[in-house]
Amino acid sequence: METLTLSAPAKINYLLDVIAKRSDGYHDLRMIMQRVNLCDQVSLTMNGTDEIIVTCNTPSVPDGQKNIAWKAAKILLELSNTMGGVTIELTKNIPSAAGLGGGSSDAAAVLIGLNKLLEIGYSDKKLMEIGCTLGADVPFFIFKETAVAEGIGEKLTLLPNVPKCWILLINPGIHISTAWVYQSLPLTKTRELNRIPEFFESIEQVASILSNDLEAVTISAFPIIAEIKSRMINLGAIGSMMSGSGPTVFGIFKDFESAEVARYNITKGSNWFSATVETL
Repeated sequence: METLTLSAPAKINYLLDVIAKRSDGYHDLRMIMQRVNLCDQVSLTMNGTDEIIVTCNTPSVPDGQKNIAWKAAKILLELSNTMGGVTIELTKNIPSAAGLGGGSSDAAAVLIGLNKLLEIGYSDKKLMEIGCTLGADVPFFIFKETAVAEGIGEKLTLLPNVPKCWILLINPGIHISTAWVYQSLPLTKTRELNRIPEFFESIEQVASILSNDLEAVTISAFPIIAEIKSRMINLGAIGSMMSGSGPTVFGIFKDFESAEVARYNITKGSNWFSATVETL
């Protein structure tokens, strides 16, 4: 049986503005989203049964119907009237519940992979519409470009020619509920939004726009996030920010070597997740 294996990259948020709470309980956002080359591997094999089987190498990530990859396969198979089942093997390299979009990226890879494997012929636009029903970040991973994301994240505008950066990721392993962060966020009725440049001339300009409205909530409960940010800056990061609702902190560095020095100094003696990656 044919197996198709795809890479599912993580993302960071250079910018995350929370604009307003919607009547459906979600929030209107404005984000700059950037993929990085820390990737899960997603393998798809049509299994000749009527079952969708999901297995994962990480105990903290659910197998079966609770996994967003299972849901992605289910909805695409039903919409395309495809008979038969699929086995999905996830090799996780992206930490879960980390603000890095790992689950959404896996789901996007399933949609893209099954569309190709079964020769369904859906356009990326159609897959993005399907992806939005699974999670707000899923369309971005189908879009495959650095983007300004608006609405709940489904309205994407290409942000061209953003300079490549070396990114240090550090996750201190604390659990943060995304729902709790948004519920705890005070929203002002009027606010001035940060201006997004039409193009970026340098990584310093990328670092200059770093902003995340969710940080204030998360750092108040978990000051270790502010400590990691401060240490990154002291060790040479041009800028540092929490990604998404956390707890992963990223720093922008000029080169791989300086990021690795910072990684060693910040994480030595701990069991924290860390990785030096490059933007895609």
